[in-house]
Amino acid sequence: MAVSKENPLNQFLIDRIVPIHIGGVDASFTNSALLMIIAAGLITLLIVGATWRAALVPGRLQSISEMLYEFIAKMIDDNVGHEGLRYFPFIFTLFMFILFGNLLGMIPYSFTFTSHIIVTFGMSIVIFVGVTFIGLWRHGLHFLKLFVPHGVPIGLLAVVVPIEVLSYFIRPMTLSIRLFANMMAGHTMLAIFAGFVAPLGAFYLVPGLLPIALDVALIFLELLVAVLQAYVFAILTTLYLAEAIHLH
Repeated sequence: MAVSKENPLNQFLIDRIVPIHIGGVDASFTNSALLMIIAAGLITLLIVGATWRAALVPGRLQSISEMLYEFIAKMIDDNVGHEGLRYFPFIFTLFMFILFGNLLGMIPYSFTFTSHIIVTFGMSIVIFVGVTFIGLWRHGLHFLKLFVPHGVPIGLLAVVVPIEVLSYFIRPMTLSIRLFANMMAGHTMLAIFAGFVAPLGAFYLVPGLLPIALDVALIFLELLVAVLQAYVFAILTTLYLAEAIHLH
């Protein structure tokens, strides 16, 4: 079905840049894949550039990278403990990938790959499987104690345990939907209010300025949301990891 050019959802369409078909599988290189590569490239440039000539008195680039490093390291240490620092590379990479993906999507005519649930769910299922594997590897079948909260009366276990199991297995969906929905909703709002500028400004200057002012406010709000959602995704990952390691 054709979509009108004015549709604010057009910004979420995946376009094939290099069509590739392998058998019956569409493996085309898309705008989503391109932005993922750009995000990974920028992260690499930031880290390599900051550590290439590390100095005792850090410059701006080194200061930014050290601040991000210490921020994630402190988050892991506070929520998981010192032994959780072995998982620092994964959580740091996850946070940076989502952060840069969110921020790149704020550039006009760019693409927000974190606004697609297939991307956010892919990351969430990797976290879910990884955390479950860590829990089983460390504790064996004692990992199942996670579904039996301490202090719950025996008579309530028949109700509480199924709820705990259900809440555990829907984590990939809740984690992925939270990021995808926030990014998609924010960008849709920006597009809708931006569409009011020309129609209102064609008749009166002041009404035309109102949606512009609102869009500017929404842009700053979206920048905050872009950073906050990367933080929320990362901190929930550390909390899930803490449960798998400490069983609480």
